[in-house]
Amino acid sequence: MSGTPRLKPGSAAHAIAVDDALARAYPDARCALTWATPFELLVATVLSAQTTDERVNRVTPDLFASYPDPAALAGAPREHVEALLRPLGFFRAKTRSLLGLAQVLLADHDGEVPASLDALVRLPGVGRKTANVVLGNAYGIPGITVDTHVGRLAGRLGMSAAHIPVAIERDLAELWPRERWTMACHRMIFHGRRCCTARRPQCDACPVADLCPRIGVE
Repeated sequence: MSGTPRLKPGSAAHAIAVDDALARAYPDARCALTWATPFELLVATVLSAQTTDERVNRVTPDLFASYPDPAALAGAPREHVEALLRPLGFFRAKTRSLLGLAQVLLADHDGEVPASLDALVRLPGVGRKTANVVLGNAYGIPGITVDTHVGRLAGRLGMSAAHIPVAIERDLAELWPRERWTMACHRMIFHGRRCCTARRPQCDACPVADLCPRIGVE
């Protein structure tokens, strides 16, 4: 229990109280992907679709050792990249995305990862979620990352009634101050993985139980 007085779900005060409680509960919250450059984070985030961050982290060391930048990856043999990505599943589609991504970065951005949402979402295989991960973590530009955990928790906590990620992102942006966006999402993701799971949320041990209306939880 956080000890915070009951606040109205859907209000900014409630959303901030939730984030404060999660900050106390998860001081180690961070991006779970392993990366050293904006390019590595972009690639790792693209690869994380439909798989786990842990699995991506097992694959990317060899990938980045072979292809450390867009120039190297743009000219990579497709068969070799597919072999490296095979453990992730959907490896052929992911290989196409990465090769196309590297080629566009090289052709249109001088091999640099752009630091704007509009430019990022125009890259092959990059949507708003991936773009916000890169902006928030690689460039320190606040962004709201709506993955499955953030979407689920936003609904259960009464912070958004939407079901479409872009609408959830908009709702959360209205509740949290901009400077909280990136880390608040990391904390929500940690909480979703460790406590407020999809099938069996651990409500008895939840650090925000006194703030949660448990929408959709039986």
